[in-house]
Amino acid sequence: MNENLRNKIIVALDSSNVLHQISIVKQLGDGINFYKIGLSSIASGGLGLANELKAQGKRVFIDLKLFDIGNTIEKAVYGLSQFDIDFLTVHGDPHVIKAAMKGKRNSKLKILAVTLLTSLNREDLDKSLIINGTVENLVTKRAKIAFDSGADGIICSPNEVKRVRSLKNSTGKIIVTPGIRLAGNKLHDQKRVGDPASTLNSGADYLVIGRPIAEAKNPLKEVKAIISQMTENLKV
Repeated sequence: MNENLRNKIIVALDSSNVLHQISIVKQLGDGINFYKIGLSSIASGGLGLANELKAQGKRVFIDLKLFDIGNTIEKAVYGLSQFDIDFLTVHGDPHVIKAAMKGKRNSKLKILAVTLLTSLNREDLDKSLIINGTVENLVTKRAKIAFDSGADGIICSPNEVKRVRSLKNSTGKIIVTPGIRLAGNKLHDQKRVGDPASTLNSGADYLVIGRPIAEAKNPLKEVKAIISQMTENLKV
């Protein structure tokens, strides 16, 4: 298994059943080094699972998409930074990002700003009274603002990676991309998706893959299939 490509995959553990999550981790064994724990998991032992994963030498991404007043964000991020997690998401609003960066203090925690959820399209944005403009333009603008506000990186769909990576202030910043699907995979609630190799070729650093792996009959076999496809189509 290609070690470099394997380390670019973050498996999302978004089930509210922590025992199911533990089962997936066991099935994947050494095949995966990085896991995402989402909001649906926190109330059912997600932070405890994060500690267990860190004890196993794994990397952990806590995906909470925090949004609140600056003081609350700063305190929340400081508290979460005590768990030795690697990545944490907040909303891409400047005041939120700046408070989060202050809250992480000297920890190694990386703050990732969410641009626009990969489950949204222009129609959804209209219903939420978001300003006019294509999704790609809005994501790129929000990414620039996030980088200018000090974020360590951003979250965007495969559709916007190339444009975000082309920003001058993206140098040294992390781009994490959900909405990854292989040909034939169900889209579920995702609307802006892409395949693994094309997304990496466009400039993404990490790929978040959840249900295609977690709901597979053989999760490790699915990981190997993804890495094989990436190996065949990735530009050198």
